[in-house]
Amino acid sequence: MLKKQLRRNSIRRRIRRTIKGTAERPRLSVFRSNKQIYAQLIDDLNGITLAAASSATKEFNEMKVKKSDIAKEIGKAIATKAVQNGISNVIFDRGGYLYHGRVKALAEGAREAGLKF
Repeated sequence: MLKKQLRRNSIRRRIRRTIKGTAERPRLSVFRSNKQIYAQLIDDLNGITLAAASSATKEFNEMKVKKSDIAKEIGKAIATKAVQNGISNVIFDRGGYLYHGRVKALAEGAREAGLKF
């Protein structure tokens, strides 16, 4: 377990060296735990979070569907918040996770709702 976390952290550091979010094109950061999935739009230059969505909220917690379907809905929710704030282009940060399963479902949901990356 510890080896897996160390590997993911080294991948995260490698990704963050090249990816920087700005106010015009923020970084869409994904965090995936065993039960929940979280997404944030981050402006790295100013160090602020512009929008966030999480499956830990009450509306998503009550859904009785697969975790990948919830991840897709989280992607749509973060994209809706981004479009309301006038953001259409983002940089996708998979957070060291493989682009597969819930991470991929979140990205597809965000694309369907209007984000470009």
